[in-house]
Amino acid sequence: MQRLSRVQTIALGFILIIAVGTVLLMLPIASKNGESAGFLNALFTATSSTCVTGLVVVDTYTNWTLFGQSVILLLIQIGGLGFIAIGVFFSIFMKRRIGLKERNLIQESVNTLQIGGTVRLVRKIVCYAAVFEGLGALLLMIRFIPQFGVAEGAWYSVFHSISAFCNAGFDLMGKFQPYSSLVLYEDDMLVNLVVMALIVIGGIGFIVWDDISIHKWNVKKYLLHTKIVLFMTLILIVAGSLCFYFFERENLAALDAKGQILASVFGAVTPRTAGFNTIDTGAYTEGTRMLTVMLMFIGGSPGSTAGGIKTTTMMVILLYIWATLRNKSGLNIFGRRMDEDSIKKASTVFFINLILAAVCTLIMAGLETLPLSDILMEIFSAIGTVGISTGITRDITVASKYMLILLMYCGRIGSMSFALFFTEKRHSAPVKLPIERITIG
Repeated sequence: MQRLSRVQTIALGFILIIAVGTVLLMLPIASKNGESAGFLNALFTATSSTCVTGLVVVDTYTNWTLFGQSVILLLIQIGGLGFIAIGVFFSIFMKRRIGLKERNLIQESVNTLQIGGTVRLVRKIVCYAAVFEGLGALLLMIRFIPQFGVAEGAWYSVFHSISAFCNAGFDLMGKFQPYSSLVLYEDDMLVNLVVMALIVIGGIGFIVWDDISIHKWNVKKYLLHTKIVLFMTLILIVAGSLCFYFFERENLAALDAKGQILASVFGAVTPRTAGFNTIDTGAYTEGTRMLTVMLMFIGGSPGSTAGGIKTTTMMVILLYIWATLRNKSGLNIFGRRMDEDSIKKASTVFFINLILAAVCTLIMAGLETLPLSDILMEIFSAIGTVGISTGITRDITVASKYMLILLMYCGRIGSMSFALFFTEKRHSAPVKLPIERITIG
């Protein structure tokens, strides 16, 4: 039997975790009605949790018991940090030797630039995640414990902190109203800032954390990767917030100035790729829906808890277009020139995701009698592992639900990785075919 490649190992690992999660969620003890949730509901929820998406077919609070919610939270944590990183961390804790194979898997799992220092990076990933999630939970307790009591408030704080940091978007606010997310906290400064901070920190990526921890505030020494991620993140948040306010200004008119700012910034942060919402997504204007689709498509950054094509991919595409229009050779930014492989990979990731989303949109449009904007939101939410929905997820056909399950899986492991799962070969052909030029444009 041929040995599995790194991509195939990771892809199969996620399938195994989803399978285990499905079985656990099918147990009667996981459902509040004491009956099995059924295969499809359990599979959809397990996939959405493991792929840190947040799309749901049943409300998390009203349907799942504490056991079921705990399973979901565990899947979110494993899916967010990556089962390879968590497994290696426990191996380090047990003082087991980490071989070259494990180091290669870490490099592929967290998208680090080199194999050296991967074990050290795993330690940092787990420790930083524990610190950020713990701090987020403590801050949320300030709001939730007085509201829900000590035990329930602490659980709500931990659940939402991990869900936000892992960019999952699962919530327990169905206690007030099913599928309401954080709408009741639309003008709550503490909840908004804590959740947004966790989303952004989780979404910038493990490589960026490591770089910042080493060089602190010495920006000049940052890796080009870190500079691009921070620059793109800032641009998308600022531009996204302004556009969100412009498109939603009538819906935001009932809020005061503070509430409008919080809602606008939250509306720009959460599509990359957390899935929470403080404004009813079903009431979004058409402009806001298209803005949200664009932000979901871009997503977070490589080697993070977020999905999407990633900020670096988008930057490479934009630089390539700009250089082509100016008839310049090479992509230059921040005093550095990007390598050709980055351009090829960025173009491949961009168009694979775009084509996959377009094809699935057409299929779903044929299966459902729904507005196209609702379908676009659902498709891009799934492939970007976001979780934002206009509320159609629970009402669509079985075929559409299975398609969304596949899209969430592809979005988590990467559409390019999913393609390589079937096509990856270890040896390239020794003979190259002759070149012949064609006309473009």
